[in-house]
Amino acid sequence: MSAMRKSIDIDRRPEDVYSYLTDPTHLPEWQDSAVSAVPIGDLPVHVGSRVLVTRQIGRRRVPMTMEFVELDPPRSWHVHGIDGPVRTDVRGTVEPLDGGTRSRVTLDVDLEGHGLGRALVPLVVRPMIRKEIPRGEEKLKHLLET
Repeated sequence: MSAMRKSIDIDRRPEDVYSYLTDPTHLPEWQDSAVSAVPIGDLPVHVGSRVLVTRQIGRRRVPMTMEFVELDPPRSWHVHGIDGPVRTDVRGTVEPLDGGTRSRVTLDVDLEGHGLGRALVPLVVRPMIRKEIPRGEEKLKHLLET
């Protein structure tokens, strides 16, 4: 299946937006399914940093480890799930708008199922994420603009 892509414009500088998005402790603030996000090691993140993310999927809380595989501040980042039944691959970009006073955030999200996750991805997780991404971006916009 193809990645899901969604963009939103935010009235904040790219540096501010990038800093917020790549600090994993903020994840539960703007993503509905993220119950917690705990860095494994010190912040700020760097390539190789890992984060234990617990997500609510249906009635279950599912822990998964995400690893930062690319960081290009303040333009882009890439995190990839390395364990768990559902492994998420997220590529994010922040484009400057209006001379760098505003930003366009684009998220590309793909999912890979392992074990039980093979059945969960098409039946439960992908439909849930398709609804969550736009809501999450709206929350992100609200948080960063107020």
